[in-house]
Amino acid sequence: MKRISLAVLAFVVVLALVAAWWLSEDYRAQLDTPLVLETSERYQLESGQGLRAVSQSFAERGWIDSAWVAEVYGRRQGIAPRLQAGEYAVTPGMTPRDLLHAMARGDVVQHRLTFPEGWTIRQALAALREHPELVGPPESVGVHNLLETLGLSDLEHPEGWFLPDTYFFGSGTNALTVLERAHRAMRLHLDRAWEDRIEEHPVDSPYELLILASIIERETGRGDERDRVAGVFVNRLQRGMRLQTDPTLLYVQEPGVQRLTRDELDRDHPYNTYTRVGLPPTPIALPGRAALQAAARPADTNDLFFVSRGDGSHHFSETYREHREAVIRYQLGGDGSRYGIRNR
Repeated sequence: MKRISLAVLAFVVVLALVAAWWLSEDYRAQLDTPLVLETSERYQLESGQGLRAVSQSFAERGWIDSAWVAEVYGRRQGIAPRLQAGEYAVTPGMTPRDLLHAMARGDVVQHRLTFPEGWTIRQALAALREHPELVGPPESVGVHNLLETLGLSDLEHPEGWFLPDTYFFGSGTNALTVLERAHRAMRLHLDRAWEDRIEEHPVDSPYELLILASIIERETGRGDERDRVAGVFVNRLQRGMRLQTDPTLLYVQEPGVQRLTRDELDRDHPYNTYTRVGLPPTPIALPGRAALQAAARPADTNDLFFVSRGDGSHHFSETYREHREAVIRYQLGGDGSRYGIRNR
């Protein structure tokens, strides 16, 4: 009888060991078997969604056979309290183990938005609203109250204060956080440019340097001309000459206006650099890093004028006479009658 009892006990122990081994193997197999996917998918982990709900969703999708497997593994690995909400890429070959660790690391899908150099803050706000993966900003937020919304009470106007760049973010990100990052980046690069400025620079503050950089940004997109355009404006400021730059007037026109009338050139207002000496009251665009650097360290020339050649490049001149000849050549097709010069 005793031998029978020992035999039964031994059988039970062996059976338990076999069952434990089977469960262990099944546990590992469910965690390490690649997900059955024909193409990549997206998994949205909602804020507040816990490990149990995630494990159940894995089972419902057929990624694992038993929800408890993912839940037990997640708790043993300390993943449960580290799950981060967001959108995750689920690709063929990925295992449930891989996906759980990706969620713990916060490896969310990164979306992007680019603010090009020379955009205005109005264009940036419109792009933020149109991006399908961003939340907001609300329609109530505009140029008039953006600084208040962002808590930037030390500034008077939002134009120019956001660095053009490509920004990455997860799905559902608040659009205002992208602007906050762009503002911090602009502060950093503006401070660097200000510290690196030439001696006897005619601007008196980092803000004035930002305004100058925005004008340079709007005047040329050519990297090989940017510092020379900056040199013209710096030379004019040093001599007390009017800047006479069209982009400052265009800034206050209706969107889409590309050409200025004579009446507009003559109408006096703070942004009319044909009627007023010095810089306009605010930036006129979002200047990039290169424009900031050019504003701080312009080319050392005697140039006082430049005119477009019509191919994206400019002709630079030291004297008005040379500039006038360049205008006749490149802008007027050789017709000098505007200046009282007979055509030859």
